Amino acid sequence: MTRYDSSFREPPWVIGSPKETFDWLEATHPSKKEKDDEDHKEKYLTNLHIKFDFDVGTKEIKSDCIFCRVAGLFKQVEEDFDLLSATELILRGLAKAKFRNTVKIVVDNNILYEHPEKKSDLRKTIDDIGEFSSEISKGKNVEITAALKEIEKCLATIKINKIHSTKEHSVDIFIKGKIREDIYHTFFNYLNEKIGLKE
Repeated sequence: MTRYDSSFREPPWVIGSPKETFDWLEATHPSKKEKDDEDHKEKYLTNLHIKFDFDVGTKEIKSDCIFCRVAGLFKQVEEDFDLLSATELILRGLAKAKFRNTVKIVVDNNILYEHPEKKSDLRKTIDDIGEFSSEISKGKNVEITAALKEIEKCLATIKINKIHSTKEHSVDIFIKGKIREDIYHTFFNYLNEKIGLKE
């Protein structure tokens, strides 16, 4: 509908109801709230399994079995990193990624710490890691289980192997459940910055 017989379509406030006016304004200039909602849609990652190595030197461990050496089976390597400091850095990375509960710490299949009932003990575990320093330093592998209770419960199991077969990696992370993509990237970037990783 136009006045003066022109082809120019006039805005609804010239001849129209307040609802038509608002609809016309929203169509031509969307509100800031709608734009922000589109930008901040959270993406989730489900049941992640990540494996990587530290960017450190390795040395091959010879097998005692002569047949294994000849056939090339069971080749193992020892990586040149301190297991205690790697454990502490991974715990700090979990804390930075908003994990709150340390469910369990296992060294060489011996449980050192297990408190799934505590809601917020990860920071205290980092502060008290010195209590387990002798066991962790002498160990070959450490397994950390931590919980993130955000929208849905998410359980991260991280295995750090100082000595492992050539087919395995020094760090094996399995995250069961849903985790926000930005939280995962915060954790992974922290590890990459502090330790140096190679995939």
